[in-house]
Amino acid sequence: MILSVSRRTDIPACYGEWFLNRLREGFVLVPNPYAPHTFRRVPLSRNVVDCIVFWSKNPRPFLRFLPEIEERGYPFYFQVTLNPYGDAVEQNLPGLKERIETFRLLSEKIGPQRLVWRYDPVIVDNAYPAGWHRMQFEFLCRELHDSTCRCIFSFFDRYAKDRSGFQETDEKTMHRIASGFSETAARYGMPLFTCSEAVDLSAYGISHAACIDSNLISQIIGCPIRAKKDPNQRPFCGCMESVDIGSYDSCTNGCAYCYANRGIERARRRAAMHDPCSPMLLGWPDGTEIIKDAPSQSLRLAQTTLFEKEFF
Repeated sequence: MILSVSRRTDIPACYGEWFLNRLREGFVLVPNPYAPHTFRRVPLSRNVVDCIVFWSKNPRPFLRFLPEIEERGYPFYFQVTLNPYGDAVEQNLPGLKERIETFRLLSEKIGPQRLVWRYDPVIVDNAYPAGWHRMQFEFLCRELHDSTCRCIFSFFDRYAKDRSGFQETDEKTMHRIASGFSETAARYGMPLFTCSEAVDLSAYGISHAACIDSNLISQIIGCPIRAKKDPNQRPFCGCMESVDIGSYDSCTNGCAYCYANRGIERARRRAAMHDPCSPMLLGWPDGTEIIKDAPSQSLRLAQTTLFEKEFF
């Protein structure tokens, strides 16, 4: 089983102690987003969890928990979003300088091969034109290229409940930005990928990414795994199937473009329900929940060939 921690909320930034308590107790209760009183009981034992994929914009509060996670033998890697927008768009994040320092510190602790940089989403408007993005991407590549194994970017997509007012980028501008990003990334030896994009940017050496990537996971854990495409993601998402343990409307980073929150005030109210000792992220079970055991098994292949042993 691949554990996603989490697309729905920033657990490393906001709920790190809770997550470590869940590893210690060996299970977590995860709500069904469409039936909030129904929960899955997801086992977290090491023999079931093949790899953990952490998603964060501010992993600094989580760094102190990494030694115990390593000691417990859980393989993992990080997807860290580091954008240049500032508090006009990402209102509750530390400043850019501090986030760059955190990124480098995390890389020193876990190694560049377990750290993916996300420049995501690319928002194009009068405040953030294409030329501004090229300049900012150049700066961030210079700062981060030694600390990460790749960069993944995507353009802003409007969701049904989006309230940001940002507009989607036209394809001509996408190509102009991608061309500039590709030239910059090549100078710094930075592999560059897109996330969930329909547009073909292969002319610039840019491939479609799988953020939850079976190849990267196989390299990290040292053996091949059975990989099935996640049917619950967007059509152009290449991610393999995983189990996400987060809850929507619980992230307090305050990003204007966030698809997982229906407003920062709602997220703050719900975050106030959090107890790091609870088996669920928000609140405590009251006895009326419907709890079902989630099917779970290791995805590791039992037999490893000599070639695979040498490769991994």
